[in-house]
Amino acid sequence: MPKHLLRVSDFSAETLARVIETGRKIKESPGSYANHLARKSLLMIFEKPSLRTRLSFEVGMTQMGGHAIFYSTKDSPGAKESLADTARVASRMADVIMARVFKHEDVNTLAEYSRVPVINALDDYAHPCQIVADLQTIQEKLGDLPGKKLAYFGDANNNVTHSLMEGCALTGMHIAVACPRGEDYEPLPAVLESTRKMAATRGGSVTVTHDAREAARAAHVLYTDSWMSYHIPKEKEPERVALFKPYQVTEDLLEIADDSCVFMNCLPALRGYEQTAEVIDGQRSIVFDQAENRLHAQKAILLELLDLI
Repeated sequence: MPKHLLRVSDFSAETLARVIETGRKIKESPGSYANHLARKSLLMIFEKPSLRTRLSFEVGMTQMGGHAIFYSTKDSPGAKESLADTARVASRMADVIMARVFKHEDVNTLAEYSRVPVINALDDYAHPCQIVADLQTIQEKLGDLPGKKLAYFGDANNNVTHSLMEGCALTGMHIAVACPRGEDYEPLPAVLESTRKMAATRGGSVTVTHDAREAARAAHVLYTDSWMSYHIPKEKEPERVALFKPYQVTEDLLEIADDSCVFMNCLPALRGYEQTAEVIDGQRSIVFDQAENRLHAQKAILLELLDLI
């Protein structure tokens, strides 16, 4: 059976730690891994637009001696071919399949029928690749992960929040999610329940609050994401801006965080929306180190799933 990465918790705590460490080694000595994926091919299936995801996987495959194939579903046979058949065919040719899709059930289907590893490069439920890179970045900047506190602000019923909750729980971190009230904006109850159980076994914690200052207090990382995800209609923007403005990351929030606190955003970001320009362009911002680490973490994920670490 192939190994897949459909959500962060597909990795054990030990595997996640190994992948993060491998990502750091690759970053320090990329030439040492120049031939690790020689003659390997990655099929990249895209339903959603991408900058960092496509670049990191495509460049990563090239730098390790492999080949990446970009495949937009706009060019697919559509209803003529099922996802199951797509997986059956593609996995007889490619060594790995990566998919950036709208529905989590679609990556599950690809994995069910694939002979090779399937990587979830984002869907409506999870974004595991982003969080592996995030954890690598936090470790680089702040040291050991257990005991560190990450505070997330904004729309919490989304893929990044769910995956951050899993990643923090598995690594023994504390995560405080600050968001508006209501099921449309809070993490899914099932994710909250499962991550709290995971965190309890690793010495961490998962909390949800509606008070941004409470979440930021003593935090080592302040993290936010877009208020206008790809699936949100443009006409909802004024309503959402008003709703999420109390959760904007500002210099005031940084002041009540830990002295070592850093700011993260998985990008793209709008200055004056999720965060002020002073925050994202300030000295505590590590968003571009975070973006660069998508490359190194993606390489490590590929090697792990292909049993090449």
